[in-house]
Amino acid sequence: MSSSTPTSANTEHAETFAQWLREFTARLPNSSTAEWAELMQGIARQPERAREIQERYYKLHMELWLHLLGEGPAPAQPIGPEVDDHRFDDPDWNALPWFRYLKQTYLINARWMRELLELTELTGPRKRRADFLLRQYLDALAPSNFAATNPEALRLASQTQGASLVQGLERLRRDLERGRIEMSDEQAFAVGRTLAITPGAVVYQNSVIQLIQYIPSSPQVHERPLFIVPPFINKYYVLDLRPENSFVRYALEQGLQVFIVSWRNIDSATDNLTWDDYIEDGVLAPLQVVRQIAGADSVNALGFCIGGTLLACALAIALERAHVSSLTLLATMLDFTDVGEIGVYIDEDFVQRCEQVYRDGGVMPGSALASAFASLRANDLVWFFVANNYLKGKAPRAFDLLYWNGDSANLPGKLYAWYLRNAYLENNLCKPGKLELHGTPLDFSAIDVDAFVLATREDHIVPWRGAYESARLLAGRIEFVLAASGHIAGIVNPPGANRREYWVNPSSAVRADDWLGAARKIPGSWWPHWVRWLKERSGKLVESSPELGNAQCPSLQPAPGSYVREPA
Repeated sequence: MSSSTPTSANTEHAETFAQWLREFTARLPNSSTAEWAELMQGIARQPERAREIQERYYKLHMELWLHLLGEGPAPAQPIGPEVDDHRFDDPDWNALPWFRYLKQTYLINARWMRELLELTELTGPRKRRADFLLRQYLDALAPSNFAATNPEALRLASQTQGASLVQGLERLRRDLERGRIEMSDEQAFAVGRTLAITPGAVVYQNSVIQLIQYIPSSPQVHERPLFIVPPFINKYYVLDLRPENSFVRYALEQGLQVFIVSWRNIDSATDNLTWDDYIEDGVLAPLQVVRQIAGADSVNALGFCIGGTLLACALAIALERAHVSSLTLLATMLDFTDVGEIGVYIDEDFVQRCEQVYRDGGVMPGSALASAFASLRANDLVWFFVANNYLKGKAPRAFDLLYWNGDSANLPGKLYAWYLRNAYLENNLCKPGKLELHGTPLDFSAIDVDAFVLATREDHIVPWRGAYESARLLAGRIEFVLAASGHIAGIVNPPGANRREYWVNPSSAVRADDWLGAARKIPGSWWPHWVRWLKERSGKLVESSPELGNAQCPSLQPAPGSYVREPA
């Protein structure tokens, strides 16, 4: 590539980017043609109102055009981006007339289209789907996403004599080859060297998981251990990133014995595994090992996201066998009435196709799930990196959470299809007796233990009100806590960072909003609040030992183990 001229590099860049854009839009929900047709029909039903909107925005465009030509004043009330929209932060978007015009034209058109959407009077899922599709296309067409209309990209190309475009093209080609965008400087991290480095060992493994036990970091530990079930659509170490933000390390420092599940990256040899298999081999079997190694009467269990859903399903059908004395659920849904925007991807046709594709097994690529979740926050998780990496040729900054986010894990296709239908599409998990797991009717009210349920206020994957409704399905005493920020950043919030806040309310309320209205806001991390709650349920202090495992389950290999290193 070193011999490429700026002009040829720019042409190649445009062609390759167009390919990437086609691939991205192809991953948007199916039946988009029907949504667009419905949008147009809704507009046609109110011609007078549509005409008024058309004339108003046409006038705004004329004012912009005349001002650009020097034949009129600037618009009296220019439309600006949202407060959290950083696509137009570069000063040239305002300082240079042409780019100011491009920015304003785009923002006017975006506002125009959203107002037309409101005109259609769509409601419920149909409106949510149409709104999602419209936002995806508007975000994709922003002038900041194209080299010819991004002032910072053009400035860098001029300053580097086209080298930035060549570098961006190289980054784009590498990302196309691996099927995902590089969101973090991947040279800055390595699992087992800079991430997931809390000392421990694998003490048990099967075809689904490796079980890691960590070396205690205090002279005494509570006798009841903590067993953690992380989500299985990514690697486990989101809860054991760097030492300064490791949830696992923090729990150890508080005198807890900690075990965690590390999920296997599914391949053709394991692609027939089901939800029942994950309950048995991913939860119930390692739970028994944890209790045996710790020599405890019972275990405190914690599940995060879909790991929490799986854990709750296991306890609902086998609480007595599991010997769990308390349950912690982090950003977990059991009631899928409100699934947020991810629901735009899921309808009967989509689920039926998945069931057909994975009828005889098969692997659901983790990268496809990662792309779907990224599209829910496309400006932050897609288009920012398109502009930074490809148009400007810059390397993304080193960010551990985004590195983990790109380290996806494959799923068994059968499990994936079953989960789509019974959780997202039909919401069967929360209907007592509707499903049988391992031959036992599923009923979350069978979980009669104390539970700590945490949601995050800006979660786009597990809406906090859905997590609140999910907590109400459990039979034990519930401590519901709401943390600030989103699905990951709200969970990984160590006390040392002294950031954010959380809300508590000891009284229960029928409605989530009523609970929040009477809640007390507490600055800082929720981790100490949870530890105080858990210690009350962790038994007496006993002398700790650096020995890991036992005679039946000896140490097999050092943490983080081999499963976490398997590429998707």
